[in-house]
Amino acid sequence: MTFELPNLPYAANALAARNMCQETLELHHDKHHQAYVTALNGFVEQNASLQGKTLEDIVKLSYNKPDMAGIFNNSGQHWNHIIFWQSLSPQGGTIPSKLAEKIKADFGSEDSFKDAFRNAAATQFGSGWAWLVLDPSGKLKVTKTANGSNPLAEGHGKVLLGLDVWEHSYYLDFRNRRPDYILNFLNQLANYEFAEAQLLAA
Repeated sequence: MTFELPNLPYAANALAARNMCQETLELHHDKHHQAYVTALNGFVEQNASLQGKTLEDIVKLSYNKPDMAGIFNNSGQHWNHIIFWQSLSPQGGTIPSKLAEKIKADFGSEDSFKDAFRNAAATQFGSGWAWLVLDPSGKLKVTKTANGSNPLAEGHGKVLLGLDVWEHSYYLDFRNRRPDYILNFLNQLANYEFAEAQLLAA
């Protein structure tokens, strides 16, 4: 099985009005994400035990194994970015009713959810990710992971939204102002329709 770079679910300039410029998307998707896919395919080609396995299988198989660190980093980042592109929308920022009810039940309010997400994303030291997940007990939680890791590998539950906080995600648009990038995501870009669909599918 050869892994492929998925197409963006919107035009490369579709998020510019919401503070993610075309150049950011083209560099991030066409260069960074493509590099992870290319490297992962190279590892699979050289390793018969990986051939025929799904991306999810490879992420879980290689997690926390020092001798498979390269495989994990690239498979994890491929998986993470597939979620990330779907977590963005030109019509983002509005939380639909069923997700809003669940957020209120589990966090107390939308503001409390956003505060928890902002804190997780801002305090992830260095490169990494912030996530909204449905944990194994059935509650919504916010979590964060370092570098290329993710809730799939670490057993945090089903991912509903993911935010990339590697600097290449925001430096052209926000320079070093990660908190502004996070707030812009939550209020302008977050695809809460996708998150609700993930929730209902679970």
